[in-house]
Amino acid sequence: MASTNKNKNKKSELELEYESEEDEDNEEPSIGKDDKFSSETSQDQDMITSSQHYFGSIEDGFSISIIENMKEEYGLFVWPSSIILAEYVWQQKSRFSKANVVELGAGTSLPGLVAAKVGADVTLTDDANRLEVLDNMRRVCNINGVKCRVLGLTWGVWDAPVFSLCPNIILGADVLYDTRAFNDLFATVTFLLQKSPDSVFITTYHNRSGHHLIEFLMEKWGLKCTKLLDGFSFMPPHKASNLSGNIQLAEIVLEVK
Repeated sequence: MASTNKNKNKKSELELEYESEEDEDNEEPSIGKDDKFSSETSQDQDMITSSQHYFGSIEDGFSISIIENMKEEYGLFVWPSSIILAEYVWQQKSRFSKANVVELGAGTSLPGLVAAKVGADVTLTDDANRLEVLDNMRRVCNINGVKCRVLGLTWGVWDAPVFSLCPNIILGADVLYDTRAFNDLFATVTFLLQKSPDSVFITTYHNRSGHHLIEFLMEKWGLKCTKLLDGFSFMPPHKASNLSGNIQLAEIVLEVK
């Protein structure tokens, strides 16, 4: 779910990794005026920016263009947890190829877009009430030339969209930031995991004071953590140097009793 109440010091948590390619054959599609929010005033459009994120080499990799909106109420920022999860997807690309992937609280959707680029069938989801976020998802899919399903899905709400999903892999970047939403999130994750018993929830999050609550809710919903990594342990140095925070990556599955 896109954040509306995160730390006001947003710039320290954003990686705007702009690079230019000398070879025009490798140049990525630019973001034009039609890709921005057409209903915004000129002042609001000044708050819209873009960032470029690179994976792999020029020979065997790709880049992802992201539209970001710096207005706090949109919550459309590329947070460090998203960059780390996207890198993990890239490094595990053989695992994601041909997988059925759902990203929860996708926001700017960087991890899901990387999954789509490496061959996954991806559904991007965010709060059904955040229409501007869902619209932004469609824009970034078009800009990056990927076909993803975009779906409004509110955690803990059992309406038609959630019943249509049957993922092998569930992604969630920085979805564990508001303790008030933890129970609804884990309820939704558990439901999706139960639909595909061999599926996994892969999430990156800041190791905040809510860690014990996360452990409690995992036990409540019959989940277990099978992998826990320091988020910086697998990051390339040039990317890690632009990020900060105590970020962990966890793989969570249903506990077999």
